[in-house]
Amino acid sequence: MTKTDAQLQHDVIAELESEPSLDHADIGVAVYDGVVTLSGFVKTYPEKMAAEKATRRVFGVRAIAEDIKVRYAGDPRIPDHEIAKRILDIFAWSVSVPDDQIKVKVEHGYVTLSGTVDWHYQSDEASRFAGKVHGVVGVDNLIEVRTSPSAFDVKSRIMAAIKRQADFDAAAVTVHTDGNKVTLGGRVKAWGDRRVAEQAAWAAPGVTRVVDDIVVAN
Repeated sequence: MTKTDAQLQHDVIAELESEPSLDHADIGVAVYDGVVTLSGFVKTYPEKMAAEKATRRVFGVRAIAEDIKVRYAGDPRIPDHEIAKRILDIFAWSVSVPDDQIKVKVEHGYVTLSGTVDWHYQSDEASRFAGKVHGVVGVDNLIEVRTSPSAFDVKSRIMAAIKRQADFDAAAVTVHTDGNKVTLGGRVKAWGDRRVAEQAAWAAPGVTRVVDDIVVAN
């Protein structure tokens, strides 16, 4: 059943109110033709991301126009160069982020990450670390993953992960690659087996998207 804009607005507001990691008091919600516009202020960037994720959970939301600002009550705005230095320092200390391959730009608190890495998780970690730095109001992740995965490489990694972590037949899992996208299929006996296969697919170099169509047998 299609929701009216009024119903959708009510549901989004209720979802924001129920999100424990978010102070929704200063967030406005407007809906037009299924498109939700979020406006207002939050105290941290993670709260801003939480508001967007909570909105996406609501059935019937067609798109989100996100205009929430981060406002640090009582604090002077942190200079862009200081934000950039803090992000670079975190990257330098992190074993999961290749700091020599990532460029950081900060303008009015908005961070742009660029460069090229070998692994999908390195891009994710860089974005996550940058978003936690005090003073950051937004992160635009433009980091590219260098290589394209091969079906053989992904399959090999899944088989190796299965041997280490689970007890099921790797031949039951099918792997199809399309550029940086990997589609998993087949049938396994348990949800844990499916999770092992998906995690192994994400671990392959160059993977930027995983579609998990594996069926769990009853």
